[in-house]
Amino acid sequence: MNIDQVAFGQVATTLAKHFDSMYYVDIESDGFIEFFHSKMLDELNLPEQGTNFFTFLREQAKRVVHPDDLDYVLKLINKEAIVKKITDSNSSLMVCRFVLGGKIIHICHISIMCEDHRHILGCIKNIEAGYRAQEEQEMLLRSAERLARIDELTGTRNKNAYTEHIQRIDDMIQSGEEVAPFAVVMCDINDLKMLNDSRGHSFGDEAIQRSGRLISNIFENSSVYRVGGDEFVAILSGDDYEQREDLLNLLRIESRTNGRWRSGPVVASGMSVYSPELDTCFNDVFERADAEMYENKKELKSEDTTEKTNKTETIGQDIPDERKRRLDSFFGALYTTAGDGYVFLTDMKYNYSRWSLTLVNDFGLPSEYMYHVEKIWEKNIHPEDLNRYLEVVEAVLKGNSVLYSISYRARKADGAYVFLKPRGFVICDSNGEPEYFGGIIIPQ
Repeated sequence: MNIDQVAFGQVATTLAKHFDSMYYVDIESDGFIEFFHSKMLDELNLPEQGTNFFTFLREQAKRVVHPDDLDYVLKLINKEAIVKKITDSNSSLMVCRFVLGGKIIHICHISIMCEDHRHILGCIKNIEAGYRAQEEQEMLLRSAERLARIDELTGTRNKNAYTEHIQRIDDMIQSGEEVAPFAVVMCDINDLKMLNDSRGHSFGDEAIQRSGRLISNIFENSSVYRVGGDEFVAILSGDDYEQREDLLNLLRIESRTNGRWRSGPVVASGMSVYSPELDTCFNDVFERADAEMYENKKELKSEDTTEKTNKTETIGQDIPDERKRRLDSFFGALYTTAGDGYVFLTDMKYNYSRWSLTLVNDFGLPSEYMYHVEKIWEKNIHPEDLNRYLEVVEAVLKGNSVLYSISYRARKADGAYVFLKPRGFVICDSNGEPEYFGGIIIPQ
């Protein structure tokens, strides 16, 4: 059974809802494939594929549905009732209680008719967990103290928090108290005004958000502040301070890669270290970091001009903005279902991929966004497993629309090999041509 008729929008929309299980059913044959399930459903021992789906569904209901809800559920999940309901309205929703691990869990079951009217997407969602998470988030957002110190757009700390941090440092310096070693990293997004003027402020906001994530992910143990429209400051301490040169280099490599491939934000950066013998206040350290940032900005602009002048290798393969936004949307939906796994997704029309930033960092890949990623990733595969990997790549590039499940060893950034188990799928367009290849890579 394959998924070559699944439209991109259907899968992306379904995955975006944070389901605990999703399966794909052939109405005519009753055959089905499970795309994934969460740990919540582990005790069900759900098969990855099977036959007689509706019979299977009723048997599972008798095992896990709360006794008070069972009659109601059995009436709704017979094949005729489901097909009629979703034929009339394209979807069907059922809410009931599961008893799992001795706990009662409210869930919703959603069935969605695919565009070919021959297949159904079935989805299960734990609505109690989502409700609790939403309540916790709303509680945090209502906190006046938190709102006063968090930048709404990026989730980083804001200028109020930054001012308070500076004041604490200056008070310690002025009092003669020993100040723990720290460094200041000044960051500025390149060409944000041009982006706002040419594409609108929504694109500019997206660039600011992604820049905030990039900086925060690199300096993950330090305080990161948005101090202006396109300006961020990171105050490094502890492990980040000790590794400051490597981390700054990582930020600059990422920015250069983004600029080269137009795959993400380009952030100019500069760093300065506090010197008790030289600095009388925080601003002395900041000004040196700011000056170095402007030098880096000039370098990036110079490289960008050279790249535009000499660029030949990417002619004919640049992904259009709309396709990239579509890729990002689908990737975000897929990412919510990954759990502890890494996520990857490739637009096969342009051979342009997005991979989890954690995977990029763990395995030393050049960027979260990459063209011809199969060639880049190939270098990390253990030599003894390479043929197996290449066979799957060849099958995918030929357009074989099947669910792939293999395992191999891959080399991490520190040189150690780890076992990985990717589960991938191909999604075809309305003409049956392969359009997207994506999936989840599970560390073993």
